[in-house]
Amino acid sequence: MRSIISKFDKNLQGVVKLTSSKSESNRALLINALSGNKMKLENLSAARDTQTMMRLFRERGDVWDVLDAGTTMRFCTAYLGVKGKGETITGTPRMKERPIGLLADALIKLGAKVEYLEKQGYPPLRIQGIKVQQTKKIQIPGNVSSQFISALLMIGPVLPEGLELELTTEVFSRPYIEMTLALMNHFGVQSNWQGNTITIKPQSYKEQAYTIESDWSGASYWFSLAALDAHPDLVLTGLKENSLQGDQQIVNIMQEMGLATQYSDGGVRLSKGNTSNKSVQIDFKTCPDLAQTVMVTAAIKGVQLEMTGLESLRIKETDRIAAMTNELRKIGAELNEKGSIWTLTPGAIPDKIAPIETYEDHRMAMAFAPVCQIRPVEILDPEVVNKSYPAFWDDLRSVGVEIK
Repeated sequence: MRSIISKFDKNLQGVVKLTSSKSESNRALLINALSGNKMKLENLSAARDTQTMMRLFRERGDVWDVLDAGTTMRFCTAYLGVKGKGETITGTPRMKERPIGLLADALIKLGAKVEYLEKQGYPPLRIQGIKVQQTKKIQIPGNVSSQFISALLMIGPVLPEGLELELTTEVFSRPYIEMTLALMNHFGVQSNWQGNTITIKPQSYKEQAYTIESDWSGASYWFSLAALDAHPDLVLTGLKENSLQGDQQIVNIMQEMGLATQYSDGGVRLSKGNTSNKSVQIDFKTCPDLAQTVMVTAAIKGVQLEMTGLESLRIKETDRIAAMTNELRKIGAELNEKGSIWTLTPGAIPDKIAPIETYEDHRMAMAFAPVCQIRPVEILDPEVVNKSYPAFWDDLRSVGVEIK
């Protein structure tokens, strides 16, 4: 399938009810499962990843197929590490290429039995839950996927001896770890983060209600559309100024590209701000999911980017560095890597843009959709957005964007 998005010739105005946060939803679902389903969770995400996780916890079959959901794979692996009875957890061919050894090995050290069924260090796995805890002290690098760390933290309080998790390197994606600890605290679990060690004593999750916030990652595509618009006046509902989500950093990034954000009780209003800078330095270490969106915005606005913190993009739904290098060329921009620094250099945007490949990656489709502010753009495999934001194309149509 493909979607052809016409050039958007109107002012970007209206109210968009955003999808709810997949990150918060999936953490809340794991905590709920560990608590014996005591929690009242409102506004859970419609994202395929979240719906898949809900189905797996509901069915509790012998084979847990997470499809292409990375968060679901990591969180359910941790859950089976304490509750498993020999279940197999697997996923798509791409999921079987995404490493899980650090998490699986940590569970083994804690006392779980984990068997790699195909390739060492990768799914699929067969898991027997911990019967006798072997240790409470686990070391894990802080610069790997924060989902490994969050998964271990959330099972920490239900372990007989609790957990002492030492982060052995600089911590990437710190806001996601802080989100996990904040949600655990909401559900009655205390933790202590001193230096590079997070300590969680044995304790019980308490019965609480929780309403999931709207998704700042999903909001980022609207920030891009608004930053590329001459006279935006757009309201995005359900976003909080005191958000737990690290992708709220999009507010500060897009401010440097000429977009103003105003908070209200109902969400945020986007409007034209100060003149855009011509060169911007960004560290994506705490918000890597924003990188693709920001690159496309910068390429169109003629902003040169110097970026760090992109290392984790290579092990996402696709190798996002390679994918962005290929697709940015279609809008005249070059992405170059030197050491741990990436530079995006804008160039002349072609009169006709070649179809955008999405590489089975939802964020590729949504990051390139704002190209419609300057040219018609064709997006291949548009249904890939179902992974995190199923209503994305309908929401675009609601503000007047024409999509065939």
